[in-house]
Amino acid sequence: MAERKKQNLLTGAGVLAIATVFVKIIGALYKIPLTNLITVEGYAYFTGAYAIYNPLYAMSMAGLPVAVSKLVSQNVELGKIRDAQRIFSVARKLFLMVGLFGTVILAAIAVPCSRLVGSPQNYISMLVIAPCILFCCSMSSFRGYYEGLNNMTPTGISQVIEAGVKLLFGLAATYYMFNRWLGQYRANAVDGAAKVFGVEVKNEAEALSVMYPYVSAVAIAGVTLGSLLGLVYLFIRYKRKGFGFTREELVNSPPAQSDKIIRKDIIRIAAPVALSSFILNISNIIDDITIRTRLAHAFKVGGDIIKGMYASSFEAAQTLDSGIANYLYGTHGSIINIKNLIPTITLTLGISAIPVLSKAWATNNSKDVKSTVESVLRVAMMIALPAGFGIAALSEPILKLMYPRQSDMVPVAAPMLVVYGLFLFLFCIASPVTNMLQAIGRTDIPLKTVAIGSVVKIVLNFILIGNPKINIHGAPISTTCCYIIMVGINIISLAKITNTKINYVSVFLRPFIAAAVCGATAFGAYYITNGKLGLGNTISTLISIIVGAGFYAVILLLIKGIAKDDLEMIPKGEKIAKILEKFKLLG
Repeated sequence: MAERKKQNLLTGAGVLAIATVFVKIIGALYKIPLTNLITVEGYAYFTGAYAIYNPLYAMSMAGLPVAVSKLVSQNVELGKIRDAQRIFSVARKLFLMVGLFGTVILAAIAVPCSRLVGSPQNYISMLVIAPCILFCCSMSSFRGYYEGLNNMTPTGISQVIEAGVKLLFGLAATYYMFNRWLGQYRANAVDGAAKVFGVEVKNEAEALSVMYPYVSAVAIAGVTLGSLLGLVYLFIRYKRKGFGFTREELVNSPPAQSDKIIRKDIIRIAAPVALSSFILNISNIIDDITIRTRLAHAFKVGGDIIKGMYASSFEAAQTLDSGIANYLYGTHGSIINIKNLIPTITLTLGISAIPVLSKAWATNNSKDVKSTVESVLRVAMMIALPAGFGIAALSEPILKLMYPRQSDMVPVAAPMLVVYGLFLFLFCIASPVTNMLQAIGRTDIPLKTVAIGSVVKIVLNFILIGNPKINIHGAPISTTCCYIIMVGINIISLAKITNTKINYVSVFLRPFIAAAVCGATAFGAYYITNGKLGLGNTISTLISIIVGAGFYAVILLLIKGIAKDDLEMIPKGEKIAKILEKFKLLG
């Protein structure tokens, strides 16, 4: 039996980060043309299904991957190899039952939930995506096991398979069915009037409105198929390579504990995390409902104000009055794809930190505990701050680049993207900090902060979005306030419990200074290349990103914003550290 593959904190995070970048590139190749094809109004059905699916998915599997990763890593560190094997076997059965339950629940609530949010036809997409809960929960048992062994490669490959299938099948099928249905309407229409899916329509705009829920369901079918094939890959890999332990490790391992005891251990760790996720995701469902209902209220009491604010956008998109709330909701959903890009990369730091920090905490290795905590925070900030400032500085060019056929939404979306960009670092460090608290057994703290932050978010949604003068722009404000509370309390608690004196100059101030230069130079480069040289939005935006990134790297080195410890945890990092140390460029 081959010896299992091991990876340290930043190597493991790097593997997942590379996979995540590929996944996000694939996702962009999927979502951007999808949005351009069906417009933000049609895309609202896609995001609306996800808004209900994501909370149920998270609640179905919350805590279980964390528990498996934590328990496997601790038992392997203590030489209890048979326990690690038994943990995986028990987890597979638990995940299967929970995933099946989640799928049934989503299918059952599809119709009433769609009606509740004022989008009755959304149930079609929700039914199509329901099996994903079962497939993803089953995948997570494998992922949690491999991550506990510090092997992030299987997780990364399965993620790429998911995204690739979604792109190849989902986009191709969507283009084919959309054009087929639109062609049928045009062939049968008499002076614009025809029947589309049994509904009488008077013109093409009404026909498209009827088609969008079905087109969205076709797109989501690609997501479901991708999840299934990702699970198939992990299952085949496990069957071919087994657990990955050596015969010597198995012989020297004590007998495993009973399934009952292991099940209790998994539930003990998973329960607070699941409850935290339950609160967060119930609040997300309420958040989704409040955004939609308060937008409807805002339009009802101040429709003229809203139409005056975005008159050119509504006119360009040919949006009917009945679709304005959906248009604004869909616009917000389209920028969430950009806002979530970098946090999904820094999330890998938290996933990789769980086994590393769990081992250090279990063996009372205070040095490794402190080093891990500070490294995760510093690396996350070095990634998040320049990305956030760059997004804020280039909000309009980025939106025009990503949604060239939906330029009508730019005036609505750009101000929201600026807010998300300036506070992107909060979203980027939220999950890693939560993961580290979970790794040291303090799952109760994120539970409390999520509850407080969620209440604040919902209250602010009600107040801000319901105001016609603010409307959808209240969403990023309420979300930011929620994360300020959650992240602030969590970081203070983590530092206190682990007795880590965070070097705020190294972790926050130096990356902040370099990131500010990054944003300013990116903005200046765009002004020159597009405004003065007239190179066009696409070329100017790409040049500006490269210029901003280059200045960021140079300034970060000059102010010694990179630590030697961080470099030593990546492949060939020691050689890089020696070179930079020679020129006195390390912090």
